Amino acid sequence: MARHWADFQYEIYLNGMTGAVPRLPTDLTRLEALTEQRLGPGPVGYVAGSAGDGSTALANRRALDRRRIVPRVLRDVHERDLSVEVLGRRLPAPVALAPVGVLSIMHPDAEPGAARAAAAQGVPFVLSSASSTPLEQVAEAMGDAERWFQLYWPKDPEVARSFLGRAKAAGFTVLVVTLDTPLLAWRPRDLDQAYLPFLHGVGTANYFSDPAFLAGLAKPVHEDPNAAVMHFVGMFADPAKTWPDLAFLRDHWDGPIVLKGILHPADAVAAADAGMDGVVVSNHGGRQVAGAVAAADALPGIVAAAGERLTVLFDSGVRTGDDIVKALALGARAVLVGRPYVYGLGLDGQAGVEHVIRCLLAELDLTLALTGHARPATVGPADLVEDSA
Repeated sequence: MARHWADFQYEIYLNGMTGAVPRLPTDLTRLEALTEQRLGPGPVGYVAGSAGDGSTALANRRALDRRRIVPRVLRDVHERDLSVEVLGRRLPAPVALAPVGVLSIMHPDAEPGAARAAAAQGVPFVLSSASSTPLEQVAEAMGDAERWFQLYWPKDPEVARSFLGRAKAAGFTVLVVTLDTPLLAWRPRDLDQAYLPFLHGVGTANYFSDPAFLAGLAKPVHEDPNAAVMHFVGMFADPAKTWPDLAFLRDHWDGPIVLKGILHPADAVAAADAGMDGVVVSNHGGRQVAGAVAAADALPGIVAAAGERLTVLFDSGVRTGDDIVKALALGARAVLVGRPYVYGLGLDGQAGVEHVIRCLLAELDLTLALTGHARPATVGPADLVEDSA
């Protein structure tokens, strides 16, 4: 029998009979403000901040809020199954944890804590190549659980090749290549604090543990950490890469490859033509281009362009279970959730991430059921209207 994620609410109510209440809010939109109160401005700004004046992050929320769900009644939703097939994998729900780097700035549990939380709930964890923990340690923390590896494509092809080999050997099954960050954007919250963790050697663990990276250093990292940091900065991303370069990835990764940061239908077509398996419709949560199109507004056009050639995933602006339903209705196969779980990590470590996952999936389960759907596949554009106000 499929799991009813909504039962989490009854667990909370039953615990309440003994006087226990959740350690964190169940309204996940409250987590950002709570994190602002408890953590320092540098780490919080790095996670919560956006490009420019924040207009793209705001547009992401407005695009989701503008779409309203139309509930249907007298449909049998007694037995529900939220599982979905994504990139050849059966997932218990259409949700994964998005790649977010440098998690140690939020909590000592860092990436292993978030990964263990994802594994405990059966949700895929997408590890950022800019993690503060080497990928092998994160894989060990997850056991046999589903894990994907996100690549910031470095200039040095030997480092890229090494990363892919290490990820494959550590049991990462899907490669997620972030394409919208060939340069870091103008991010005032980070600039006002002069805060960039990488310059302090945070978020560089995969590089500082990589033999190809280390081969490019004159001295070991511990003998000259500043030189290691500058070597990292010089190769972190490559603004000269173009579509033909994707052949390198296909030559060195034999599993599914997903391109993250797609916002134009023509780019989705180009991804399919290049032999990619999927795309993530994303504007990096509003962190890269101020004034950019909202990810939810871009989603329907990319779904239409992709057709049956690509698996279309979605992120940017997702905060609640109903946001996930809206993304599914617009054509996404699954949704990557980022900032909410990072706030949960910052507030309560691994337990905070599990809380966020369980809240999201419970609200998703309930929202689907209360709108007349027993499974994600039956949700579609007809279940939404646009608020003209």
